[in-house]
Amino acid sequence: MAIEMLYFAWVRETVGVGSERVDPPAEVTSVGALIDWLAAGSAAHAAAFADRERLRAAVDQRFAGLDAPIAGAREVAIFPPVTGG
Repeated sequence: MAIEMLYFAWVRETVGVGSERVDPPAEVTSVGALIDWLAAGSAAHAAAFADRERLRAAVDQRFAGLDAPIAGAREVAIFPPVTGG
């Protein structure tokens, strides 16, 4: 199950790439588990994903919580919360 990962803002800067294609193992079934799996793979990912309160996600371009399932997802985006005035 290959997934296109998209990173935005400081998440992209910390990871070091704007996107990457990943193929997580079958036991990775949610956005949070995907983040855990990616964080275990590199120091840059671990640093970017260290504070889950600062992360938002979208699965196939729909906002999703970290507990959202990723079965069948083609794209997962990770980004910081957006604030406005």
